[in-house]
Amino acid sequence: MRLRFRDFTTLAVITGALVSRTQAQCPDYTTYSQVPHDPRSTGPLALPYMRPAPACRTFNSTAKVISDMKSLLKDPDLARLFENTFPNTLDTTVKYYSESENLAFIITGDITAQWLRDTANQFAHYHSLLSVDPKLATLVKAVINNEARYVAQYPYCGSFQPPPESGLAPSVNDWAVGVTVNPPVNNQTVFECKYEIDSLCGFLKLSRSYYNATKDASFMNSNWRAAIDQIFRVINEQSQGTFDENFNFVSYYNWTGGGGSLSPMVNNDGNGEPKAYTGLVGTHHRPSDDLSIFAFLTPANAMLSVELTNLAQILDHAGQLRNVSQQAKEWSSKIESAIWKTTVVDNIFAYETNGLGSRYVMDDANVPSLISLPYLGFLEKTHPAYVATRKLLLSRNNPYYAAGKTFNGIGGPHVDPWNPWPMSHISAIFGTDNDQEILQSLYTIANNTDGLGLIHESQSIYNSSSYTRSWFAWANSYFAEMILDLADRKPGLILKQNKSYKPGK
Repeated sequence: MRLRFRDFTTLAVITGALVSRTQAQCPDYTTYSQVPHDPRSTGPLALPYMRPAPACRTFNSTAKVISDMKSLLKDPDLARLFENTFPNTLDTTVKYYSESENLAFIITGDITAQWLRDTANQFAHYHSLLSVDPKLATLVKAVINNEARYVAQYPYCGSFQPPPESGLAPSVNDWAVGVTVNPPVNNQTVFECKYEIDSLCGFLKLSRSYYNATKDASFMNSNWRAAIDQIFRVINEQSQGTFDENFNFVSYYNWTGGGGSLSPMVNNDGNGEPKAYTGLVGTHHRPSDDLSIFAFLTPANAMLSVELTNLAQILDHAGQLRNVSQQAKEWSSKIESAIWKTTVVDNIFAYETNGLGSRYVMDDANVPSLISLPYLGFLEKTHPAYVATRKLLLSRNNPYYAAGKTFNGIGGPHVDPWNPWPMSHISAIFGTDNDQEILQSLYTIANNTDGLGLIHESQSIYNSSSYTRSWFAWANSYFAEMILDLADRKPGLILKQNKSYKPGK
């Protein structure tokens, strides 16, 4: 039977209506993720199956990583955790995507906003698939273009509302009500404007990962180039000391807090703690969205140094923006040198410094963190300074390390000191080759999902059923990324055969 154009149009309308109706019937995943669903895994933990129904998934990849890993993993409980976590970003967080407009809006999970940092990490474990799944690559390219528009307009902000093309209504962030930001922002575009240098690093990370996988330089459009210009503007502005040589006060960004804000006002009328010039780049907030104590956050600067080197490499390979590449190389070298010169004492990295002799020795679970320095690519996991710092961080000498009968780890002030984050164990696994340490951290995570088979934000050391954020896509992606790393680096630990597995190969 031959269909006429009018028949195709009618069919498209009917299909669209059915899809809309099906999506409308899909449960809210925040609620769905708090209740276990059958079938259960066959291991001792009997973990539930937490993927939404196929019709309710927000994006589908053709890559067969899940089936591969289910057949390869020794432990059916780990296989179920991987099955739940690996697709979580694509299953649940692609709130809007238009290939024709080259735009995609990715939420963090239970918060309907796009964080630059979260998005980069939510997609990190898909990088190797971009060369074998063109549709997934096109989605990531659309994410980059959407973020480029955000960064070009508001480089000091870290989380954003849906693009106007999506037709999605902006949401009200109660924690940003009453906050004054200078330069001013439009809350129809910006969800929250805390300045965190790692947010810009996340954008660079997603960009270089896409290029390295696809060798497609077409994402380096006018939006992206404008964003890169703004990133260097921030780097130059925030590397300056608080006072110039004549004690004139230097400020380019101000955040007052107040009102309904979760975080209090940045010190000194929103301008931050005083700092001296060191070659590092200052930040007002940490990756956790909490206030910095001192302006120079070591792990964020480490990530910036690495990603600036990566930026230069992809620009050189693509034959683009040679002046920007040179600038990136110079800043990367300057920042790396300043980290070693100003933050390390007796082989211990400080988490934060101010260039005036003050240092805060601690760690926070959010990446970039000190314990994640090998994951970030800043140093080798065997480096003496990392080994010594790691030992301190995983002990009582880190004020945000806590341990109970069933759970332990590094947390942070974002929740409280007695709620460590599973994410800290994932970072710890990336930072060691010791089989016993790896398995101990791996099963500390697996045994503490409250029977829900997803990776939560934080977990109480006092009560195994007390946790925060049942739907936290970044943590799920990070766990899956770690499992894939072990499947390649330590296959004999978790796979049935001691044979390396790499997705997309």
